[in-house]
Amino acid sequence: MNPESQNVTDYTNNNTIFMVWNFKDSLGVRATFNKLCKLIINLNNSANVRFPVSRASCVMGIGHDAWLRLNLPVPPPKELVNFVPIIGEKHTAISSKGDLHFHIRADNTSICYDMAAAISDILDPVAISIEEIHGFRYWDSRSILGFVDGTENPQGQDRELFSMVGNDDPDYEGGSYLFVQKYTHNLTAWKDLSTEQQEKVIGRYKSNDIEMADDVKPSNSHIALANVGDDFKIVRDNMPFGNMSTNEMGTYFIAYASTFSTVQKMLNNMFIGSPAGNYDRILDFSTPKTGSLFFVPTFDMMDDFASN
Repeated sequence: MNPESQNVTDYTNNNTIFMVWNFKDSLGVRATFNKLCKLIINLNNSANVRFPVSRASCVMGIGHDAWLRLNLPVPPPKELVNFVPIIGEKHTAISSKGDLHFHIRADNTSICYDMAAAISDILDPVAISIEEIHGFRYWDSRSILGFVDGTENPQGQDRELFSMVGNDDPDYEGGSYLFVQKYTHNLTAWKDLSTEQQEKVIGRYKSNDIEMADDVKPSNSHIALANVGDDFKIVRDNMPFGNMSTNEMGTYFIAYASTFSTVQKMLNNMFIGSPAGNYDRILDFSTPKTGSLFFVPTFDMMDDFASN
């Protein structure tokens, strides 16, 4: 029987809550985690029954240190590590600690809120919420920078192929690597660019979302460096966020992948450059504030975790 995977292949929804939690130095962490696994399974099953057209789901990822602290199976997934910063000549992909990550999405904001509240009720005694981002669909899936985000995402059955671990790591088949970065954008500097200049930074035309021809697209454009080949794809579910009072406008980058090495290759291209020094021009306007790697177990794995 094939393992039942979490909802990593779902398409982008209208509303999203991203949460990152770190465990406290306290007792009862494993018992709480067991309850949490049961809750995540229940939240997804309940959403399917109660709100069948809402496309509601909650995906939980587990960080490397948390995997070891929780005494989960060893060896852990082959590529589950603490993310190491990628330092380029000008920009750095920083690393930040994250024990648990939650990706909550639904057409209805109320569903997202209730899921987040249920998770928080369980975790509050033993963990601290260090990040909570409320993402939203901006027009026709555009980022705050005004360009459509996710056009290169795999479609149909390819989403499973590129987002889930295969039989090369049989103990974790059906699981996924999850990498996240919170980016903030310098919109003042971005808006000072003409539309043509912005298009050269991205590598696409703004109004119709068509990719520039190779002989027109700059070698340091985002499209040229972030796409690392048809055999190396990820499932992105990026969402924009914004806070007018703090002037914090950004993109929450979230990638599900069958191997973290695929994401690593993309990040190396962006931050170090290809060749070195030819970094992704979008980084002059986008600053990563976090960077964490998680593993998303299947529902079957979570059921086993909850029983131990």
